[in-house]
Amino acid sequence: MLTVVPDPADGDRPVADSPASSSLIDEIVREGARRMLAEALKAEVDAYIAQFADQRDEAGRRLVVRNGYHASREVLTAAGAIEVKAPRINDKRVDEVTGERKHFASAILPPWARKTPKVTEVLPLLYLHGLSSGDFVPALGQFLGSAAGLSAPVITRLTEQWKAEQRAFADRDLSAVDYVYLWADGIHVNVRLEEHRLCLLVIIGVRADGRKELIALADGYRESTESWADVLRDCKRRGMRAPVLAVGDGALGFWAALDEVFPQTRAQRCWFHKIANVLSALPKSAQPGAKKALAEIWNAEDKDHALAAVKKFQAAYGTKYGKAVAKVVDDVEELLAFYDFPAEHWVHLRTTNPIESTFATVRHRTKVTKGPGSRAAGLAMAFKLIESAQARWRAVNAPHLVALVRAGATFINGKLVERPEEVAA
Repeated sequence: MLTVVPDPADGDRPVADSPASSSLIDEIVREGARRMLAEALKAEVDAYIAQFADQRDEAGRRLVVRNGYHASREVLTAAGAIEVKAPRINDKRVDEVTGERKHFASAILPPWARKTPKVTEVLPLLYLHGLSSGDFVPALGQFLGSAAGLSAPVITRLTEQWKAEQRAFADRDLSAVDYVYLWADGIHVNVRLEEHRLCLLVIIGVRADGRKELIALADGYRESTESWADVLRDCKRRGMRAPVLAVGDGALGFWAALDEVFPQTRAQRCWFHKIANVLSALPKSAQPGAKKALAEIWNAEDKDHALAAVKKFQAAYGTKYGKAVAKVVDDVEELLAFYDFPAEHWVHLRTTNPIESTFATVRHRTKVTKGPGSRAAGLAMAFKLIESAQARWRAVNAPHLVALVRAGATFINGKLVERPEEVAA
């Protein structure tokens, strides 16, 4: 698309931040995206034709040739709405098994595609931000330049599909998977359900091969013991084994439920939450020094140095700020449990970061939906958000050591001990 830009001399030149300038930039971006997509589709078609260039009919004519273009259609992308005209292929080859004509299917632009996956990923995020589903079409239409492919029936169909996927996920069998570590956290988002906000109870685990995976996602009443117990009981009923170590914040509900359902599982308190709780009990003038002292504890080279740093912290702040120091001293065993596991895993076990980072964009917001949202829709949207993030999760460091942890191997200060009975003696 060509755009005529007025000459600066005529006095009508738009300023840098004017709507005219912004729309011109958007048009340039969309035009560049359209041309790049057209070139990519052409290259894909040319490669397909070249692959079967040697296949000919009895008259010596090629069986796979170009055949003009498909009808143009509008595809919604992150760059906005782009009009696409995909090349068409005439494939005369016949499948020997089915007896039907073979057809070319573009991996870049499938025939049914009207929007890119990235645009679909935005919808759950907007819902959990507090935007009601009825506002998706006008909001995205204004942002992307077109609402093509995002009509109200399409949004409804997507929501119902995601609800079904979330229900299937919640009922799946867990007996074939072994989760050695798990992180648990309660996430409050701004979708208001009657008088309460939606509280998501999230559990993410580490499989025996070191991969991270969503185990459970449920809605609960705040973070009560009974809500967490329901989630853990359901996991156990579906065949989940007791994990070796669970990482969570100081919410008493989860730990009480864990003691009931999986009493053999060890506890590791999240340092990210603990530091925030300790600093909130200190005046601002003391917070920088206290934060540095706490870092010396959780970042110590071994457990002995960490315990020494705890005593140092207690001596420095215990007299004036006993309440803040008690938050560390009372939970010191749970805070330093990670030292009994492989040193390569310490960075993963000290915090509930996999959950924190996934929901960082939707928590701690003030704007909420005007009307009550749907509990099922909120769960479905959160499920799709985690599912999208899960594809980018990497395995824990030294994944081969996870199986040793499950097997009961002894680690002292992060190092594997082959004969622990001799060390004990």
